[in-house]
Amino acid sequence: MGTRVDGLTDMFGPEGPSLRELAVQALSSVEHGYDLLAPKFDHTPFRTPGRVLDAVARALDPLGPFDDGLDLCCGTGAGVRVLAGLCRRSAVGVDFSAGMLDVARLRVRPEDGPAVGWVRGDARALPFTAAFDLVVSFGAFGHFLPRELPGLFAQVHSALRPGGSFAFPLGAPVPANHRAFWTLLGFDAVMRVRNALWRPPFVMYYRTFRLGTVLAELARAGFTTELRALPEFGRRDDGSPRARLVVATKSAAEPGG
Repeated sequence: MGTRVDGLTDMFGPEGPSLRELAVQALSSVEHGYDLLAPKFDHTPFRTPGRVLDAVARALDPLGPFDDGLDLCCGTGAGVRVLAGLCRRSAVGVDFSAGMLDVARLRVRPEDGPAVGWVRGDARALPFTAAFDLVVSFGAFGHFLPRELPGLFAQVHSALRPGGSFAFPLGAPVPANHRAFWTLLGFDAVMRVRNALWRPPFVMYYRTFRLGTVLAELARAGFTTELRALPEFGRRDDGSPRARLVVATKSAAEPGG
């Protein structure tokens, strides 16, 4: 949901990164690559579209109120803006790219509302325990291999207070007869070859975060999960939603840690 494949040519505009800059990024580590991309990230199609952010905010609003929120892998802070409109006390962004956080600090400065904070850290080793009522994430899961999901979801579970929720948008699978399907498939194939031949690896895959696996791993981490259609994106020919909000809730009876 966080990436608009059909707009890839936008990144070559005057404000976006050049092809050479993208090549240098792709041959770096994930962390250093995003440090390099950070100043121009918001001018690429990799940034979560505003209509996705707005749809998620509308879907989450009835589930509140929330006191404290965390944006997991916050990048330049678009999701923290969503939290700032939903949370009464604090909205925190965590990311392991110092460059992305530097941009976020400059671009997200709400004049009123909750306190906003930024933490440099790894989502697989969060420095929080029972600190948040809501955790969100937008378009970041391609940076985690399937085998890392149990640990990632366990970290989020630990960071939430009892009764807290972990929410993220998820698009329906692209059908095989759509051009984007082959674009995604080709991208993943290129990245696998790149990572087999070049170190350090750059983990970014589009087709590894599958709904069935995700739901199973969320349950294993102790969450109760529901799927909420995002009506702004309509429905497919078979009647299923084009986009859903996954809302995974920690039991109110569980201890904080």
